[in-house]
Amino acid sequence: MPFDALRVGSVTLDPVLVLLGLLGLAVLALLVLVTIVAVHMSRRRREAREQEAHLAELKGRLQTFAEISVARHGDLARAVNERLDRMTHRVGSDLNETARKTTDSIAKLNERLAVIDSAQKNLTELSINMVSLQEILANKQARGAFGQMRMEAIIQDGLPKGAYSFQATLSNGKRPDCLLHMPNTAAGVVIDAKFPLEGFEAFRIARGPEEKKEAARRVRIDVGRHVDVMAERYFLPGETQDTAILFVPSEAIYVDLAEHFSDLVQKAHRARIVICAPNMLMLAVQTMQAILKDVKMREQAHLIQREVGKLMEDMGRLRERVLDLQRHFGQANQDIEKILTSSERIASRGHRIESLDFEGEAQAAVEGDRVAPLAAPSSRPSSTRAEEETRRPTVTRQPDLLAGE
Repeated sequence: MPFDALRVGSVTLDPVLVLLGLLGLAVLALLVLVTIVAVHMSRRRREAREQEAHLAELKGRLQTFAEISVARHGDLARAVNERLDRMTHRVGSDLNETARKTTDSIAKLNERLAVIDSAQKNLTELSINMVSLQEILANKQARGAFGQMRMEAIIQDGLPKGAYSFQATLSNGKRPDCLLHMPNTAAGVVIDAKFPLEGFEAFRIARGPEEKKEAARRVRIDVGRHVDVMAERYFLPGETQDTAILFVPSEAIYVDLAEHFSDLVQKAHRARIVICAPNMLMLAVQTMQAILKDVKMREQAHLIQREVGKLMEDMGRLRERVLDLQRHFGQANQDIEKILTSSERIASRGHRIESLDFEGEAQAAVEGDRVAPLAAPSSRPSSTRAEEETRRPTVTRQPDLLAGE
């Protein structure tokens, strides 16, 4: 069947060639498609093999993981068991230690309770003593005895016997609590321990201003009257000093007196009466002790000078004896050096005898006999004199120890 030529524009195409071209394109497309399918199939097979290898590897890994998991599970179980054992042992040890510490704590607690019990007993005794002290302070005579005891204890601890007298009787018949004997004078210092305390106790427990005012007025009256009584009784010319001491047995009362009743302190000073608490009285006693010691030192000054003279004489005799010992030591040193020189000569002669070295000595003796008549009796060879000078003992001068050499 004939095909008509196709005309496209100015180009004329043969239908057979066009059909062959289309068939060639279809075949080429089919070949490309077959190639693509083959490549795809080979890729699928390769991927399948890779997947199978990956699955095999994954299966091996899973199996290894399972084995490792089983081993790890065994190790974990063993570690857990060991840790549980250690924890059980530790808990047991901790429980034992806790029980021991608890027992020790209970024992210490019992000891402390015993100490607290003892302290409670001491507090009970102290409260009883405080009640007794309060009863003593409430009683005027007992309070005076308490002040007297404190004052006597301070005086006895600070002064030697003979420097004080308790309850001494004065020429007017009055008896102060203590009389301190001053050196180089017959007049003593009077100490009175009968300080009025009732007003201070009322001043301490007063609540309102009226009660305090009334208690302060009572204190001024009592203390002022006592100062006047002391000035009237205890100032005797030639028998007592012109200054007396009023002893207060409590530091707190002295502080209240100095803080709230300075007018009473000034009044006592004008009356030449010094109000002293225990600490101030102790200071005054120590000052008097220093004065007594200084007076005794002055009284014993001639004895000290005599003893110093004897000491100097003993020192002179010691110096002479040391010098004698030094001379004897020097003489002994010279004798020892002479003995050493003689021993050296004897040793040298012994060596000559041992080596039979007599020829030179015999020849020297013969020549000496020939020359001796021609020489003066006192002349000696220079070498011999030099040898004797070297052999002569040297005297070492010993240092004078007493002269400070």
